[in-house]
Amino acid sequence: MTKSKLLAIAVITLVLTSCSTIVPYTATNNPIGSQVGKSKTTLILGGASSNNLESGFSTNKNFGVIEAAKKGNVERIATVDVKITNFVIFQKVEIIVTGE
Repeated sequence: MTKSKLLAIAVITLVLTSCSTIVPYTATNNPIGSQVGKSKTTLILGGASSNNLESGFSTNKNFGVIEAAKKGNVERIATVDVKITNFVIFQKVEIIVTGE
């Protein structure tokens, strides 16, 4: 293989590689229940940690716990988890709310 083909394969592999982490954010004394709601966004040229979004461009202006609770019909929130999937130039962030 030529060096250019190896370089192209390395770049494609790097772009398609991701790392996903689910972090517990908070919990209450409410029962967990069967309701689950999710709110998703993509951060372009930004960063995210378990407790905040840092700069960049977000694709969902309503992203958050309230949107996740509404989507899952959760009236009493029991737990909130944050799932972050890292790609090279963007991140997908998902808030997962459980409760009744």
